[in-house]
Amino acid sequence: MSDIKANLQEVQSLINKAEAQAGRSNDSVKLMAVSKFHPKEAVEEAIACGQLLFGENRVQEAVQKFTPILAANPKVELHIIGQLQTNKVKQAVTIAASIDSVDRLDLLKEIEKQCAKLDKTIKVLFEYHTGEESKAGFTSEEALIEALEACKRGDFPHIIPSGFMTMAPFTQDQELIHKSFITLRTLAQKLKEQYPQFPLKELSMGMSGDFEAAIQQGSTMVRVGTAIFGQRNY
Repeated sequence: MSDIKANLQEVQSLINKAEAQAGRSNDSVKLMAVSKFHPKEAVEEAIACGQLLFGENRVQEAVQKFTPILAANPKVELHIIGQLQTNKVKQAVTIAASIDSVDRLDLLKEIEKQCAKLDKTIKVLFEYHTGEESKAGFTSEEALIEALEACKRGDFPHIIPSGFMTMAPFTQDQELIHKSFITLRTLAQKLKEQYPQFPLKELSMGMSGDFEAAIQQGSTMVRVGTAIFGQRNY
């Protein structure tokens, strides 16, 4: 059995255990395999094991790697998860099913512009900054609401607001990690009620080092790379 197959099974087992401990069903959390810096062959091996959801944060690498993969495997879903520069949006929307790191209104405008050219609808997750060491995200509830209001007005007909995402601070302090996830969960619940017209179901929280805590706090999608693919080939 390959390392990737064994690793996927191990990670899924840990997810199921965390779901059970949180009193959740064992299909309530999606596993996103983060394949950045890993070769196309590693992704294909994961697909052969049944993994269909992937995340990449470098657009040029993702386009080169996933264009042939998506052509051969139409059920595979690719999300762009890293901070996205406006000038990379044109390429990103050609391959992505979702942009999971929307952190500003200008980015929504560019996604809409490029998707309109392709007549393609795309899902987005709004990234919210929840800790001092978090790298990106909307830094205020007001700014996030401004973006949602623009969606509500119909400014972005090719965009489907699908949920929220955050990165916990890089710390060993479990209290701070949990606080980060609780912050997003609480805000997400409020905004889901405020904007019932949107399918704001996804709560993308948790990575290799903290996904059990994220699941405890309501995550519906965890992003795991190293624990599946091993150390990256920089």
